Amino acid sequence: MIQKPSTPQAPKDAVSRLVFEFAKLPGIGEKTATRLAYFVLRQDLTYAEALAEALVTAKKKTGMCSVCFTFTDSETCATCNDASRNQQLVCVVERPTDIHSIEQSGAHRGIYHVLHGALSPLDGIGPDELKIRELLHRLQRSFEKNSPITEVLVALNPSVEGEATAIYLGRLIRPLGIKVTQLAHGLPVGGVLEYTDRQTIGRAILNRVEMS
Repeated sequence: MIQKPSTPQAPKDAVSRLVFEFAKLPGIGEKTATRLAYFVLRQDLTYAEALAEALVTAKKKTGMCSVCFTFTDSETCATCNDASRNQQLVCVVERPTDIHSIEQSGAHRGIYHVLHGALSPLDGIGPDELKIRELLHRLQRSFEKNSPITEVLVALNPSVEGEATAIYLGRLIRPLGIKVTQLAHGLPVGGVLEYTDRQTIGRAILNRVEMS
């Protein structure tokens, strides 16, 4: 019988416990966690108190936007409340952090919908675990309000799970008469063909455009 790995126990001494908690953050290894811990310890007590208060306050007050399901401290997020955004164009992303990345580009002036993941049967993540039902309801409701959403931009990660989810969404949305688009995949700006993997080159060829 294969035994499940036991959950690591938190150290008892204060410094090691601080390192232990920082190391739980995504992308933070033990060395980085140690640097963060010692940075906090070098600051005065007011900094530590402010950091702790910010964490607790954010956790208590932050929830999901009732429309797009990103994180917000109000009923609806700032983007959904922005009348200047194109309400007919919805960009579907996997995570709230993806919204920040897209906003940085300045190329999208529509609104968003966060799925909170991608389809992954091996991990037990099916349509019911994602915000897919809510997306379909949102699209149908837009027609009822006489302000129909005309395009859904599927901006999911170019992974096996992301591709499978994009195909699944396309099959559900197209019958509604809504245009479904997807982020183009290809060579990054400044990329070099010699060091680019064949899948990316293949995508770039398939997504080729006419030169003007």
